[in-house]
Amino acid sequence: MSATLLVLNEVGVAPGRADEVLARWSELNEKEPLAGRTLFRSADGDNLLEITPVQDYAELDALSAGWRRLWEAVSADLVSDFRRQLLEFVEAPKDTTAPLPLTQYVQLRYIQVKPKEYAAYREWRENTIFDVVRRADQVTTFLAYHTLLSTQPGVMFVTGFDCEPEEYQKVFTSAEYQDIVQQAGDRFIVGGESGLYTRVYERADA
Repeated sequence: MSATLLVLNEVGVAPGRADEVLARWSELNEKEPLAGRTLFRSADGDNLLEITPVQDYAELDALSAGWRRLWEAVSADLVSDFRRQLLEFVEAPKDTTAPLPLTQYVQLRYIQVKPKEYAAYREWRENTIFDVVRRADQVTTFLAYHTLLSTQPGVMFVTGFDCEPEEYQKVFTSAEYQDIVQQAGDRFIVGGESGLYTRVYERADA
């Protein structure tokens, strides 16, 4: 079953240094193992992402101490500072038996919903977005979270899939889904359709 809370920790790495940073990051994680913690690499660049499932806010203290050690180990090879977010579980149109998707790929799909439309948006997405992903064989897992702490507040869908990214993307580039995106942009999304953010990551141990 998907985790109650997720901590996302993402950073940009200097060209050609991703493998080295991943090796040092993995080594630190092996010294301080946490159940479910997983490293990913962005499919379109050198961004690295760690997703850590937690059940209680008290676990954040231990994570913070580890982040300081991580900074000391890899900061010389970074092109950006770490960007961290805390997400709270809302619902799962396609749940997983584990705290995180166990798939080869994960995608983050983010929007910020207009506050006055949030209740209507929750009802609308059940019959539109969620209906599409439940019918799509390419989508293995689809989890809906909301940010608790983030510089990018809003709705975050954490999706998992094992097919090639091009095949997976067909679900969201179809005429049916593009109509859904337009509906959302016109009514619910802060910034309209341009407020939709997506990024695909591959498991670093895949």
